Amino acid sequence: MTEMGNRKLVLVLGATGGIGGALAKVLLARGYRIRALHRLGSAMAKNNPAFEWVQGDAMNAKDVFEAAAGASAIVHGVNPPGYQRWAELVLPMIDNSIAAAKAHGAMILMPGTIYNFGPDAFPLLKEDSPQHPWTKKGAIRVQLEQRLEAAAQYGVRTILVRAGDFFGPDAGNNWFAQGLVKPGKPITSVSLPGKPGLGHAWAYLPDVAETFAQLLEKAPALPPFARFHMAGHYDADGLAMVRAIAKGLGKENIKTRRFPWWIVPVLAPFMPLFKELGEMRYLWQQPLQLDNQHLKGALGEEPQTPLDEAVLTTLKSLKCVA
Repeated sequence: MTEMGNRKLVLVLGATGGIGGALAKVLLARGYRIRALHRLGSAMAKNNPAFEWVQGDAMNAKDVFEAAAGASAIVHGVNPPGYQRWAELVLPMIDNSIAAAKAHGAMILMPGTIYNFGPDAFPLLKEDSPQHPWTKKGAIRVQLEQRLEAAAQYGVRTILVRAGDFFGPDAGNNWFAQGLVKPGKPITSVSLPGKPGLGHAWAYLPDVAETFAQLLEKAPALPPFARFHMAGHYDADGLAMVRAIAKGLGKENIKTRRFPWWIVPVLAPFMPLFKELGEMRYLWQQPLQLDNQHLKGALGEEPQTPLDEAVLTTLKSLKCVA
């Protein structure tokens, strides 16, 4: 076989998204072949010829099954676009990935979310914390994890990594880029979704991808359903991110303002994103931290880029600084 044929193949669903794209890049750098399923596969191939693009839809079981042929792992990094039709699309998509993984003997790599949990699990989230979601979206994610855990009993292995709010280059929809600052514009102030003094968990996307990659290499030693939490960057007083942004701008400090939560219910009927923001407000009203002891037991240390470096890279990618 050729060198290309000997390299392990990973199918990425959501390669143009935040976590899917970040993980694809990290795995490619580690010598994996990356096959990416996309509805506009031919067009995507022109933008990123390093990946093997396949035309198809994650909602189509046949497309996922065929794309997964020969893959050792499937990255399930796909979500319904625009936060819409979650109840209709999320569970069928994971069912397609599970079926393909079972048929081809592949492992599933799955990013978890913090909205599986309600306030009864706060302030410190552990892998075995009770999942009592407050929102419909959270309830769907709980079902998704339950299906993966059940699938592990009949041979479909899963590595699930849960982290705080994503930020980083090409992170897609996230609080940093859509709440704290405005992409493409000079930063004169930082918007605060939570009250100063309340801790909040953040996760730098390249660190999340590196964590997945390291766990994948240790997969044979992990349980069939391996769930891990990343501590990420815990902003203990709610202002560490503000200080890092100011430093990235070359300033000693920067003005802050409260996020205008009052406008969310006004815009929610017309913009699905604002409806989702309103439902997730509770995550900013109490301290929220993730316990990474289980992850450190598996890897020794959690991959972590220094906050100042991570924030500066993010600001550059958002074109907020040169």
